[in-house]
Amino acid sequence: MNLHELGWNEELEKEFKQYEKEGLTVGRIALEHKKMYRIFAEAGELLGEVSGKFRFHVSGREEFPSVGDWVAIAARPEEGRATIHAVLPRFSKFSRKIAGKTTEEQIVATNVNTVFLVTALNNDFNLRRIERYLIMAWESGATPVIVLSKADLCHDIEAKLAEVESVAFGVPTYVISTKEDFGLEPLHNYLQVGQTVALLGSSGAGKSTLTNYLLGQDKQLVQEIRADDDKGKHTTTYRELVLIPNGGLIIDTPGMRELQLWEAEDASEHVFNDIHELEEQCRFRDCTHVSEPGCAVKNAIAEGSLAQARFDSFLKLQKELAYIERKGDIRAQLAEKAKWKKISNFNRK
Repeated sequence: MNLHELGWNEELEKEFKQYEKEGLTVGRIALEHKKMYRIFAEAGELLGEVSGKFRFHVSGREEFPSVGDWVAIAARPEEGRATIHAVLPRFSKFSRKIAGKTTEEQIVATNVNTVFLVTALNNDFNLRRIERYLIMAWESGATPVIVLSKADLCHDIEAKLAEVESVAFGVPTYVISTKEDFGLEPLHNYLQVGQTVALLGSSGAGKSTLTNYLLGQDKQLVQEIRADDDKGKHTTTYRELVLIPNGGLIIDTPGMRELQLWEAEDASEHVFNDIHELEEQCRFRDCTHVSEPGCAVKNAIAEGSLAQARFDSFLKLQKELAYIERKGDIRAQLAEKAKWKKISNFNRK
């Protein structure tokens, strides 16, 4: 395989120099399943696993290879296998809090240039969900693009587009229908040689159908949505990096039942820029927007220039981030303690 077609560049080359001296080669993670990895490398597709030393030194699951990662490997092409010794620095990382009550990071995809946020124009259309995806996309370091799919099912496209543009300031937005082959051509501009696009969205949003269109073949299984509520069935069950025949790479991802933020304080400025600007106009710097006089946020809601639902979404996300930060501090302390305990026990042997 050609590394440059996989996204290899000069910055990665610099980071890899130290491992090249050790006789290692490089590959990119295409698929991960129970700590086994499919790796794209110059020698072809290899099945890999991390070395014992690597496993010993990591302090959490976020340090293990993820789909999209570049890794330093000891390749054994004759066996079709490889041992992973290091993960190269990531230039982007799309993460969420792992589903459930556990406060732990789940990396969805790494080293992504563009994120297609796919939302269906049916009864599952949800503006608040789009806000969450936008926050996570901006925080990842990748560029977000909104793709409004299934336009053939929508009777008022202009109204829906206006709703999206009211929360996605300056984000490119495309209305498409794969069924009617409508609006798809501009998406190819993001799939240049070496560029990686991740598709994110809820189940039934049309990610797998769009992946099949961009690939020019039916690689991903497509299932019908439920007729009673327009909710989707899970089609993609794992994340996978796929090469596009005419250039570029796609990472299709499973629909997410839970979309809990991991870290997004800086990204909030992008997504809720209108509210942050209003806060600057409040009479008091520590205004809570509850009962203080001269509150620009309350005035905007009363005048109708700021939707109450959007402000409620903003408050909910701020509380969620504060909770994760508190839990994260405790988790970091425990991880550091466990790390030194492991090292201490090793040194005693």
